[in-house]
Amino acid sequence: MPRRVKKRGAIQKAKVGRGRPPVHQETWSKVSVVLFDRQILHLDRLVTDIRGKSGKILNRAEIIRALIDGLLDSGMDVTTIASEADLHARVARRLGSPFR
Repeated sequence: MPRRVKKRGAIQKAKVGRGRPPVHQETWSKVSVVLFDRQILHLDRLVTDIRGKSGKILNRAEIIRALIDGLLDSGMDVTTIASEADLHARVARRLGSPFR
């Protein structure tokens, strides 16, 4: 049911958003990206494992944002990346994965 908001002496209807209200400390934009089914499955398992081990609730978007920020904050030079596969290999090597 829409809330009523008083604005300059008149009462207007304000839209109530669906779902939980976003709680972000900085400006943000909603974007759509294509992920592979295996990536979604892995993210969902990771969310479940984190909740099971720590009791903390993270969602897919929080994990994806953390991974992006981790890469950006790492200082890793990715300006010479030639492809998605190249970026994958470099990040995996940096994190100690045997992926080549």
